[in-house]
Amino acid sequence: MKNLRRRRRNQAGVTLIEMLVVVTIIALFAAVVGPRLLNRGDQARMVACRTQLDAFATALGAYKLDTGLFPSSEQGLQALRQRPQGLNQWQGPYLPKEIPMDPWGRPYLYKFPGEHGDEPDIVSLGADGQPGGEGINADIVSWRN
Repeated sequence: MKNLRRRRRNQAGVTLIEMLVVVTIIALFAAVVGPRLLNRGDQARMVACRTQLDAFATALGAYKLDTGLFPSSEQGLQALRQRPQGLNQWQGPYLPKEIPMDPWGRPYLYKFPGEHGDEPDIVSLGADGQPGGEGINADIVSWRN
């Protein structure tokens, strides 16, 4: 009877060493996989930003077809949603929803006339919100694919 109790007590539960081994394996897995998953999130934001810039370019093209010109810097992208004063040829809204923020939660920068051709310049300042940068901090711009 004593041996039976002792055997059951030794078999019950998980030992501290077993728990440490499991926690170590989980920590190693998180250390290897975690950064890769975070990097995918940054890449997804960059792709989403590029997609939004393409949508703006399409809407701006339709705006120009109707009005004969692009919105001024003062009117900005908001002219794609709300008729600017004195513009009777406006047939918008040219975007189905309100102007989105960039994937990092900041407004897009719009300039017309642009400095990179005949079309407006639209810029997202990337993850850091500062001009320039590299990688995920690089500016995402409408004039470069």
